[in-house]
Amino acid sequence: MLFVEDLDVKGKTVFVRVDFNVPLNDQGEIRNDTRIKASLPTINYLLAKGAKLVLASHLGRPKGKFDPKMSLKPVAARLGALIGREVIFAPDCVGDEVDKLKAGLEDGQVLLLENLRFHEGETKNDPQFSKRLAAGIDLFVNDAFGSSHRAHASVVGIIDFVSKSAAGYLMKLEVEYLRKAIHSPAKPYVAILGGAKSEDKIPVIENLLNKADAILIGGAMAYTFLKAQGHEVGRSPVEADKLEIALSILAKAKDKNVDFLLPIDHVLAVSIESGAVAKITDAYPFPEEMMGVDIGPRTIARYTEIIAQAKTIVWNGPLGVFETPAFAQGTVKIAQAVAASGAISIIGGGDSIAAVAKAGVSDKITHISTGGGASLEYLAYETLPGIEALAKK
Repeated sequence: MLFVEDLDVKGKTVFVRVDFNVPLNDQGEIRNDTRIKASLPTINYLLAKGAKLVLASHLGRPKGKFDPKMSLKPVAARLGALIGREVIFAPDCVGDEVDKLKAGLEDGQVLLLENLRFHEGETKNDPQFSKRLAAGIDLFVNDAFGSSHRAHASVVGIIDFVSKSAAGYLMKLEVEYLRKAIHSPAKPYVAILGGAKSEDKIPVIENLLNKADAILIGGAMAYTFLKAQGHEVGRSPVEADKLEIALSILAKAKDKNVDFLLPIDHVLAVSIESGAVAKITDAYPFPEEMMGVDIGPRTIARYTEIIAQAKTIVWNGPLGVFETPAFAQGTVKIAQAVAASGAISIIGGGDSIAAVAKAGVSDKITHISTGGGASLEYLAYETLPGIEALAKK
């Protein structure tokens, strides 16, 4: 796989797949520009080398139709302010007008295309759409790690229609950290997994059982495992079709001598909407009308003790209903424990990132991944479609 520094970009039109899928408020203003800033090393390098840049990203899920609420126009303005030069904004990502804008670029100019997912061809990896994206393009750089778990036209398909392709700085950084966590982690290696569903975490857990020393489970997914063990968990969310898989994972963890920890006490509430803690319990069954919304203080203490001994930590997913302040204590306390551990720490997923920010410890985390889904898939399968496509080319 080539790296951006391996390319001769002077005077060339370079298509850069970035991840500008940023959160917008109701007024269409950017709430958080972390993903834009993460792309700056690659963008600034290419501009310094005299490239003509064509940047492309998706935003949201418009499902193949134009939606002004998901336009990338606000991103063009923010990016321009960050790089100190004009960013030309295209009204679409393909078509005659876009081709004219590409052809009119001078060295050091930047063109940002409109949302790729306004066209169905993007998510379908349609060869004709890929070819249209590649019109007038000399080189391709993938710097969108957060989108590289999708075999989409702008990530995979376009590579067939350009002469050379390479990874950008962000892509390289993400892969280096995750590869180290998979293949050569400092021990003890602790994985922390939370979030709503176990389904997307199961392949990750299966792979981590061969690598981690301890796996700490929290969030709604914990209740599927607890239910599988025979505990009555009230109205807590349970994936009934995953109970057998949960039991299988627990058995494998025991066989492989991996500490697979589930919460030993729970914060309960009548509903997520209530926003109020009803009780804390370490006993079963839960009251029928209540559900688990956070890990309890004994679990926090137990997890913190294990985290303190870790040399490598990978964390994806909140340990409670983090959006509600009353149910965020577990996630915030674990964020503080990870920051204090001194371990190599890798965090992915929007809620986990928000947790370390809320706890005020972002600067004490070794690597904060821009791609929650992509980092999960990499941890599970040790590669991504976007990486495979670059390697083949």
